[in-house]
Amino acid sequence: MNPSVLYLLPDLGDLLRLQPQYNAATLVELTRALPPGPPHAPHVLWLTGPDPDHPARDAFAAAGTEVSDLSPDWTWAHAEHDALKGFMKQYPQGQERLRRAAHAEQDLQALLGGPLTLESLTSARTQDGIRAYHAALQDALDEGPGTRWHARRLDTLARTLQDRTGVALAALDDLPDLLDRLPHAALPDPATFQPGEASRRRALADRALLLDEHDDLMALLGALEREPGDRVTPAAELRYAAANIHLAVGDLPAARTHLESAAHALTDERSLPGLVLARLGQVRDAQGERDLATRTYRAVLALTYAPQAARDAALAGLDAPFTLDLTPRP
Repeated sequence: MNPSVLYLLPDLGDLLRLQPQYNAATLVELTRALPPGPPHAPHVLWLTGPDPDHPARDAFAAAGTEVSDLSPDWTWAHAEHDALKGFMKQYPQGQERLRRAAHAEQDLQALLGGPLTLESLTSARTQDGIRAYHAALQDALDEGPGTRWHARRLDTLARTLQDRTGVALAALDDLPDLLDRLPHAALPDPATFQPGEASRRRALADRALLLDEHDDLMALLGALEREPGDRVTPAAELRYAAANIHLAVGDLPAARTHLESAAHALTDERSLPGLVLARLGQVRDAQGERDLATRTYRAVLALTYAPQAARDAALAGLDAPFTLDLTPRP
């Protein structure tokens, strides 16, 4: 690994929560494996957008990884893109161009449809597929609002990174064009990296927090109870995940026991306190303890930081008591 290189880590956003071998903990492991390495403190340049609830933000914070946010806020470009689409839908020619753009999106989704790894994400097949996607999108909608000003945004970002080395987290679909603009940038070599225990533990927690109807709940609970936790996926989060499984099957006492245990185990986690307290408020509500539930919801809103999902749950709980609906989905 060359310390004079800027290594670009592929970012998947919320899709990190779905990948056993490429998740938020994998990013932490990668950052530690790349230069400058020990004894230097890990440091990441954040190039991937302003989402405060991005899963990697919690992971880097928990691991003690310093993050420098270099990504400007281009939300206005998304607004322009949406406005353009609304305008084009009114005309047959515009509708045809939107269909071509949608087809390009579908091709990209198909490319990323299976389990993802560092090897697959950095492969020529994936990088060429991303190039083809951007070319098709530009052909259909033209550079500008139609592409969310893709070229202009990357030109601006590349100028910021001209003299930067180390490790940067960049959106997967930005990587090919960033590599074209930055001669000193490179992708990590997958041959020198293997996801470790932190990735495995993170994958377990993510799986338990995103339950599927085909999941073996007892097996998941057993696995969660055997895990000791680590900095990226602490024991409190494993208990929180177990509580969600109990709640999913209507076992309120067990859910409450795990949530109260998780609350007592909290230390300095970034998002977890809000999530634990919001869920605990819901369980207390479902058990008929409205006053205690209300105080718990207010505790969520009093936190310095809580994920939007936790704040939404707390506000909804203050507005009306939470009730548990176990009606099977069709």
